[in-house]
Amino acid sequence: MESGIEHFTSTIKDSGNQYGASPGTITSVYLKHVHKKYYLLALFLGVIFLVAVFAVAKGAYDIPVKGLFGALTGNTDATTAVVITNIRLPRVVAAILCGWGLSLSGLCLQTLLRNPLGSPITFGISHGAAFGAAAAIVIFGTGMVSVTAFAFAGGMTATLVILFLAKFKRLSPTAIILAGVAMHSLFLSGIYLIQYIATETELAQVVFWTFGDVARSSWKEIGLLAGAVFLISTFLVIFRWDLNAFSLGDETAKGLGISVNTIRLTGMAIVTIVAALATSFHGIIGFLGLIAPHTARRLVGDDHCILIPFSAVLGAILLLTADTFGRFFIGSGSLPVGVITSFLGAPVFLYFLVKEHK
Repeated sequence: MESGIEHFTSTIKDSGNQYGASPGTITSVYLKHVHKKYYLLALFLGVIFLVAVFAVAKGAYDIPVKGLFGALTGNTDATTAVVITNIRLPRVVAAILCGWGLSLSGLCLQTLLRNPLGSPITFGISHGAAFGAAAAIVIFGTGMVSVTAFAFAGGMTATLVILFLAKFKRLSPTAIILAGVAMHSLFLSGIYLIQYIATETELAQVVFWTFGDVARSSWKEIGLLAGAVFLISTFLVIFRWDLNAFSLGDETAKGLGISVNTIRLTGMAIVTIVAALATSFHGIIGFLGLIAPHTARRLVGDDHCILIPFSAVLGAILLLTADTFGRFFIGSGSLPVGVITSFLGAPVFLYFLVKEHK
């Protein structure tokens, strides 16, 4: 039976015949294959731009396209400038960054742990952050800044426990994801307990916070999230070839000279920072870290050189479109984006499972 690398090589060679390539030109065939995918990526980037323009221009206070360009140059009225720079543009940028970061977080966990269910939700990070926020609201009665800090601490705690078990108890990738599911259940039970002892006002605050909403963050918080998204993007790009080897198994990756444990623990730590920040600023946004990477795999395959940018862009498109849909078609921010992503994400994920089984 041929190995995964031999299968990949033979597949590229067979594809080369379609381009009329002679033996020994695997690199040129691969580059042609990649370039064709990048045309589709450019199309997706264009979709992000169009949806972003629509999201900024449309709403309770419609802004003409001329007003959008005028705001960029400072040649517009004060009301339009405030609506764009303080309300709609931060929301659009936050949706793009949050979708980008959560999607790459899910891709990173799925690859490093070799488990298709890897995501910030199943890893317990999101609900750890939600537990921290609920505790801050009900038990400590703190303000918005402290709630965010408690949420970030809760998300970090969930992964620190798992990293400790993985480092010192040498858990397998499967055991790591099961530990994440256990942390998810533990924090969810803690949230229910806090809701039970909360007053009506506190309960409303907790429930509202757990709903995903990209309209909460300021430019300062968006800057922090942008730094975390840049960090995970850089990590994935640097180790893109190593991540391809991860899909062949730990032993194969180690045989190629890859430091499997170091890359795995580093990647999980970076994922924690991204997911904890995204959840602490915007609440729980479910299924995005699962759906976007799986959709990208269906489109471009498992090569991380192409899979990474496609996952990031698809995550941004999905969250930005969901937020725009909830704001424009259902009301001015009346339906939280986390509800939309969970409602749409669950059946899509079940569809992928059925297709994969067949």
